Amino acid sequence: MSRSQDPASAPPLLIVGGGPVGLSLACLLADAGLPSRVLEAQPLAALADPPEDGREIALTQRGIAILQRLGAWQDLAPEECHPLRRARVFNGAQADSLLFEAGSELGTLVPNHALRRVAHAGARRRAELVELRGEARVMALELGPEGAAVTLADGERLQTPLVVAADSRFSALRRLAGIPCEMLDFGRSVQLARIEHERPHEDQALECFHHGHTMAWLPLGGRSPHLSSLVLTLPADLAETLRGLDDARWLDWVQAHAQGRLGRLRLAGPRHQYPLVATYAQRFASGRFALAGDAAVGMHPVTAHGYNFGLYGAARLAEELGRRGNVEQALARYAEGHRRDTQLIYRGTNTVVKLFTDERAPARLLRRGVLDLAQRLPPLKRLITAQLTARPASN
Repeated sequence: MSRSQDPASAPPLLIVGGGPVGLSLACLLADAGLPSRVLEAQPLAALADPPEDGREIALTQRGIAILQRLGAWQDLAPEECHPLRRARVFNGAQADSLLFEAGSELGTLVPNHALRRVAHAGARRRAELVELRGEARVMALELGPEGAAVTLADGERLQTPLVVAADSRFSALRRLAGIPCEMLDFGRSVQLARIEHERPHEDQALECFHHGHTMAWLPLGGRSPHLSSLVLTLPADLAETLRGLDDARWLDWVQAHAQGRLGRLRLAGPRHQYPLVATYAQRFASGRFALAGDAAVGMHPVTAHGYNFGLYGAARLAEELGRRGNVEQALARYAEGHRRDTQLIYRGTNTVVKLFTDERAPARLLRRGVLDLAQRLPPLKRLITAQLTARPASN
């Protein structure tokens, strides 16, 4: 394809990675009239009926608006969506806390596997412009001035005007493209589980920064106020110790450290564990290659912005390519806009996480001061809430 050729008349764009961002990008491109081919290493059955993985995604209003445009939001069952109306932050065992409210909702919590399911359904509805290929592992990448090509594990070579990598924060395609990536390993793991609790959550998230670990509670349950997702952020050694416990002993540990905020607890699903690594690519586009989703920006989960950033970037990339102009200029505008959307929050989140997980006495005093200052300065508190909800802050 030439630099200004109409992409719709060329071979389909290649999207490597059939997660919710990759599939949403394919749908957005299709709605702009652009064909794409999604290459996923897993079998297609895993996309149609993805397993529960413990992850709950806090969607901002901006992210929900994108899903509504795609028809994906309408495919979610009512019990899969739960409003997040408030978030309360505790520093250790102190009784006082910082409360964030957004007037209506901070966001809506949806299981990751449900988002994957509806993204796949949306791609299937657009089958004329979206081709899905499972068990397709990319082994080599070639980038040229007028297009790109990938070679699959079975030896097949596919040519395309553009390759988009949406293959996780540990992106193999990013490495093949030679794009450096900042990688911040927090030396911690996150453990996830659904917990039933005695006291109602009142649609409120709790973020509790304890000595040596962080305990977050995300309200779930559809119409039931007695179900939450527990997110434990743990040092590597403690994570492995807890991972080795049976469910009863693990729950005893959680109960002992929950400080009675939600009453008696009961495990309501399987436990999951993931390493905690944040990533930020040095470039989001290079020649006929672009990064999307976690391959571009892999956020710490303490904020709602990881998957939301992926949706924002996918919408921006599809919009720029849909202009049918110079591809390199479209990618440059995408990269600039996505960096503007993500960089400040990425840096700020990592700074806050380091502060609130530093167990030295000066850091403990400083974070107490930060919470007190935010409580006393409404403009600062509104600014933080605006970042949580991806809305502009009012004066």
